[in-house]
Amino acid sequence: MLAAIICTDKPGHLKTRLENRDAHLAYGRESGKLVMAGPFLNESGDMCGSLLILEVDDMADAHAFAAEDPYAKAGLFEDVRIEEWKKVIG
Repeated sequence: MLAAIICTDKPGHLKTRLENRDAHLAYGRESGKLVMAGPFLNESGDMCGSLLILEVDDMADAHAFAAEDPYAKAGLFEDVRIEEWKKVIG
């Protein structure tokens, strides 16, 4: 099944994002679950959130992935939504 993780950064936390970016990217690559991912950008072009699409066995797996993300552990996110997602086009 596919799951989408939609995250919004806490305001003013770009430094936290940048300090943890390498660990976050490595975690995603090494997980074997990540299908696609990328940051949301604000009006200034700065990263301000994340969208991750995962291939997981169940939603508990998606929640566990999100909890172990280095960004989450660093306290970057103001809000995190985890939703089952169905690919239709692309």
